Amino acid sequence: MSIRRKPQAARVHSARRKITPERIIQLGLGFWGSKTFLSAVELGIFTELAKGPLDLGTLRERFGLHERSAHDFLDALVALGMLRRSGKKYANTPETAFFLDRAKPSYIGGMFEMANARLYPFWNTLIEGLRTGLPQNEAKTGGDFFAAIYSDPDRLRGFLQAMTGLSLGTGQAIAAKFPWENHKTFADVGSAQGGVAVQIALAHRHLTGIGFDLPIVKPVFEEYVSSVGLSNRLHFQAGSFFDAPLPSTEVLIMGHILHDWGLDEKRLLVTKAFEALPAGGAFIVFDAIIDDHRSSNAFGLLMSLNMLIETTAGFDYTGKDCQGWMRDAGFRKTYVEHLGGPDSMVVGIK
Repeated sequence: MSIRRKPQAARVHSARRKITPERIIQLGLGFWGSKTFLSAVELGIFTELAKGPLDLGTLRERFGLHERSAHDFLDALVALGMLRRSGKKYANTPETAFFLDRAKPSYIGGMFEMANARLYPFWNTLIEGLRTGLPQNEAKTGGDFFAAIYSDPDRLRGFLQAMTGLSLGTGQAIAAKFPWENHKTFADVGSAQGGVAVQIALAHRHLTGIGFDLPIVKPVFEEYVSSVGLSNRLHFQAGSFFDAPLPSTEVLIMGHILHDWGLDEKRLLVTKAFEALPAGGAFIVFDAIIDDHRSSNAFGLLMSLNMLIETTAGFDYTGKDCQGWMRDAGFRKTYVEHLGGPDSMVVGIK
């Protein structure tokens, strides 16, 4: 029995019918949804709705929205999964109620406020950065964003609170996935407000910990730790991780730090951690670790491009990269474990 094949032209036409530009269009115009969401955060839509559902007219009045755009704006947030609508009233989703209410300690909107005010326009010159390898932020005009933040206590507090919200889930995952029963002390290097340290201490009552950061961070750290009743087990130690010795504890943590720096600084910090730890001690690094094939963790790769925008030499890296730096520093055992979302941890055992 002979099998009749479709003519080549018919097979090509059939294949083409199965291909659509949907993903291309969604990616190419993805900034529409992003800017809509960022604008809602800046306006405080989610904080207002945390008090209770509101109708279109009330939201228009409270936020000064024009009648031409308000309905589409709010319904777009519904379609994007950021709001719910029941009848004529709008309400937060469980996620936006928890993470985007400025009155809650879990608020991560500060990060998006910063993205809207700063990163959004800076990314407009990405091509220039790709061609020059130079930062595209305030550094282009002689400014320094991080120096400005750390010189303003109020601005710093908001930034540190945003970092806590961003690291909340990661801290919980580290508390659950690392064998803390084998250790008694730890230090979070570059601890910010103390979000990760608090989650670990809450989950493991036998642990005592240190938040290690610049002196100006101390009151923010101590206030946050006190608010959750952990002042007896978590303490602040002031210092720069480049200039001062790292705390002497059984476990050292560096989260969202290594990616800020070039290769030489990365290796220096890994070596300093090795030297500070006792035999059997552990070094935990977490970031948006890029997968070893560099093809699936898009967030990690985009974060590395953000390091191009924001720093002079920073870049994100694969788990294999970090394991190599750890082994070169002397760690006898290393492994990578996924934490949640784009974040993973790389662990080195001395």
